[in-house]
Amino acid sequence: MRSKYLPLLAAPLTLAACQQPAYDPRGVDHDETLLSVSATGESEVRPDEAFFQVGVENFGRTGKAASDANAEDIAKVVAALKEAGVPAKDIQTRTVGIQRIQYGDRKGQYQANNIVAVTVRDIDKAGDAVTAATEAGANVFSGPDLRISDSEKAANTAYGEAFKAAKARAQAYADAADMKIARVLTIRDGGGAQGNRYIPGAPPPPPPISPVVRTQAMPEEQAGGVIQPGQTTSRVSVQVDFALVPK
Repeated sequence: MRSKYLPLLAAPLTLAACQQPAYDPRGVDHDETLLSVSATGESEVRPDEAFFQVGVENFGRTGKAASDANAEDIAKVVAALKEAGVPAKDIQTRTVGIQRIQYGDRKGQYQANNIVAVTVRDIDKAGDAVTAATEAGANVFSGPDLRISDSEKAANTAYGEAFKAAKARAQAYADAADMKIARVLTIRDGGGAQGNRYIPGAPPPPPPISPVVRTQAMPEEQAGGVIQPGQTTSRVSVQVDFALVPK
């Protein structure tokens, strides 16, 4: 008797299963339309830090003579930087080298160099730091690289603008199609750049430029100078998926 009624019980269950909408991996329901929008956003912030490399290059008839003179001169440069208000933690050795010259007017002599990286956390004092280093005898210099200490805040502002732009573009599409935005499905970070510094998600940055070497100390009237911070632009992109429904 039981086997006689089993097919009758199974039929409604099979019918109910057929009525379930198929799962859409994009996240839209059966009555929604998927709209994918890309947009960019920008924010401009005044840099508040300066980074540069400075050092000394010396020549001598022996390796010891060149090295001793180099050590004495770089000590003067570092002392001048500290006197200008740069703390020791913001002065870092980048290059120390010595080599015998095999060509040119100085063939047979030895060349020694010592380069330090300097971070000035008050950009208004960056010019004074550069002047102090050059007046102390620095003859190797590159930079400055002007930076934003709170780069995350600047990037987040740009991302906010990017999302607003994406939503405005989606609204334009929805109005044209006589639809409305029902919800946001996904937001994907496209990365970007802050000045010449890259924000995660963007392609890797180019290799750093080697320091410019000057073999003679700069004249006092050319040393240092006023550094204009200007504005640094953070530019990012996002891709947002919206679900649209009829009005």
